[in-house]
Amino acid sequence: MAVKKDALDRRWVEMEIIVPGTPEQVWRAIATGPGISAWFVETEVEERIGGKLKFDFGTMGSSNGTVTGWEPPRRFAYEERGWSGEAPPVATEVAVTARSGGKCLVRMVHSLFTASDAWDDQLEGFESGWPGFFAVLRTYLTQFPGKTAAVLRIAGPSASAEVEAWSHLTAGLGLAGANVGERRAAPEGAPPISGVVERVQQDGKTREILLRLDQPGPGIAVVGMFTFEGKTQAALSVYLYGERAQELAERHRSQLTAWFEGLLPKA
Repeated sequence: MAVKKDALDRRWVEMEIIVPGTPEQVWRAIATGPGISAWFVETEVEERIGGKLKFDFGTMGSSNGTVTGWEPPRRFAYEERGWSGEAPPVATEVAVTARSGGKCLVRMVHSLFTASDAWDDQLEGFESGWPGFFAVLRTYLTQFPGKTAAVLRIAGPSASAEVEAWSHLTAGLGLAGANVGERRAAPEGAPPISGVVERVQQDGKTREILLRLDQPGPGIAVVGMFTFEGKTQAALSVYLYGERAQELAERHRSQLTAWFEGLLPKA
């Protein structure tokens, strides 16, 4: 969808998703540090208006902001500065509305106040990037509501073109030709990664597969391919839940990192 504009020089994109859970359960997942970290990236939130907020994107840096709206369990808002060069601050608002059947509507809006269209591509990038994380959020609230996560996140460049690199990566992970509902497992000799395919997304902007894991433990894994700063990048995010989550993450971290990086063609 195109960036929306109004007469007050506001430019924005908006997204919605229906998720299971009470407003209180959904609020914890979308407005607290442990909750957001359990399905997005490692996040810190001071739970008050004026509080600090930080998203840690690992090798791609971090983004800092300030909480501007705090109305549990209905509305969470924040503003980030310095997110893209000389771009004006981006304001984000997340609203939770209860629906029938034990579900909630989550609506997210990213806004800039500027007459310039110089950052419209970045706004559209927000819009195209969130559906994959929203799929993780939905699976998290369905299968692991309220649980904290131990996270393994690996990303690296590939020397191959995106289509070739994706084929190579999915073959190495045992995910070539994956379809929703199938149980897939990494091949012999690889770290223990197996589970049921929950989502497959491949289009002009996104290549992603989401697994609901049974190995190395209960959790969620997302493998994806994208372009960052003109280079083909691959990423694997593993969210583990339960009493042994941290133990399992530490046990497999170095092996999984070395194995995944070995799958990527080098220049």
